[in-house]
Amino acid sequence: MAFQAIGLTATSRLGFVARLCRRRQEESGRKAALTSWFARHQALWARTLAPVRPFDAPRGRATDWDASWPLPRELTSVRQGRRLVTAQLGDWGLQDLTDTAELLVSELITNALRHTRGPLRLNLQVRDSRLRCEVEDTDPTGPVRRVVDADAESGRGIDLLDLLAEAWGSTSTATGKTMWFQLPANASAPEESPASG
Repeated sequence: MAFQAIGLTATSRLGFVARLCRRRQEESGRKAALTSWFARHQALWARTLAPVRPFDAPRGRATDWDASWPLPRELTSVRQGRRLVTAQLGDWGLQDLTDTAELLVSELITNALRHTRGPLRLNLQVRDSRLRCEVEDTDPTGPVRRVVDADAESGRGIDLLDLLAEAWGSTSTATGKTMWFQLPANASAPEESPASG
């Protein structure tokens, strides 16, 4: 009788182990199928989800009135962004916008460094007598307006945009978002100038 009980116990344990092994194989098969489905769809949508200009791409210039630079995730990026804006506006003959554009670009870059993760990109464009400054990041969360005390040292970025920019906003992109602002520019953009011959 004792031998039969031992035999039944050994058999039931072996059966249990066999069932457990079969379940693990089935689960790993399901995981492999899910992984391959994900890999296929990721490859299928990769072109759609890729940014037009990758964040780490070197300086880009699509036209004479369009410039773009990658920014490292360092505190020095704020100063670098101001210098890039100053130099580019000088090249475009828009020195009268330098102070305002520097201040607002500093706010956008500082907020991106403080509240997002991943790479950043600074874009400048002149279209239809408007200077558009953009800071791209990989976080889809938009800006949040905060009520700040009179003696607070931060939290007034959106108020500055409201006060100084002609228009501003946040646009969702496939890779995150773009914070932007516009200023009126007293320059003749290529679309408005007569064709040279």
